[in-house]
Amino acid sequence: MTIIRLGYVAMSMELQNSSPSQTMTYARFSQIEDRAAALRKLERIANSNLKNTLRLLMHNAANDIQFYRMTSRLIPLANHKELLDWKYMLPLKEALQAIGSFAKKHQMRLDFHPDHFVLINSTKDEILKNSIQTLNLHYKILRGMEIDPVHRCIMHVGGNYKETDVALERFIHNWMYVPHHIQQMMMLENDDSSFTMDDTLYLCEKLGIPLVFDYHHHLAHHQNIHWEENWDRVVQSWEYSPLPLKMHISSPKSEKEYRHHADFVDPEMFFRFLQGIKGSVGQVDCMIEAKRKDGALFQLMEDIKKRNDIEIINGASFYLK
Repeated sequence: MTIIRLGYVAMSMELQNSSPSQTMTYARFSQIEDRAAALRKLERIANSNLKNTLRLLMHNAANDIQFYRMTSRLIPLANHKELLDWKYMLPLKEALQAIGSFAKKHQMRLDFHPDHFVLINSTKDEILKNSIQTLNLHYKILRGMEIDPVHRCIMHVGGNYKETDVALERFIHNWMYVPHHIQQMMMLENDDSSFTMDDTLYLCEKLGIPLVFDYHHHLAHHQNIHWEENWDRVVQSWEYSPLPLKMHISSPKSEKEYRHHADFVDPEMFFRFLQGIKGSVGQVDCMIEAKRKDGALFQLMEDIKKRNDIEIINGASFYLK
């Protein structure tokens, strides 16, 4: 039997006053005349974000959720060009270690998905440089949490620039400029408009990167609708990872807005996918990318409990029979 473990992204719709993404603009930072005081304020915001992340993990543990994507906005302005002298890791050390310790105690898988401006295949050197800098921030945060950074950060291939083959080869060329410790951290995801499952597998196999298969994206954008033909290749891309295979699940908001995520996950759509992978791998961690976050996870589990082709493990995991 295959174990399916569900997770959700960043924010809770159930836990009040728990935002891990509080921020400060550089304009506001600049208005504070005492720079040291301004930095202390940034540190207070970052510490609040980290404490709320720990609260979210406690909420997750209480509900058997062992898979969670952290926000990339934990430390506001950490990579701003005017703040590169800010030594933020030391004042955040205790809060970071508390998150890592709790995650290890409860056997939680934590990871990141940096924003869309991280573009390894950019045609501009400055954007590539900034992308590597942003990825390195994620690496530092994971190390601060004392979490092994390997395969903890997912990204899209990048810009298509209306020439897919050239854009793919540019990714391979630029990948050589990415430091090895960051290369080891990365996973790639097929997207809904530029790079299909086939395109992304090409890079994953060539560069030794795990593929996070997004089923909704595949239905929206594909070369071959029959994703099952490539599923073994997806499984093989995870062969040397210390973590179980990961995928994304969401449902279209509507036929007209097919690429947009719905509030909840359609269980029938989800199980059409699951029936195709049953028995092919021991465990799949499914990240729910629905607007209702953990609320969507709880609703999906309620829907799943009504089925006779599964066996419930706990509040967020089940076996496929």
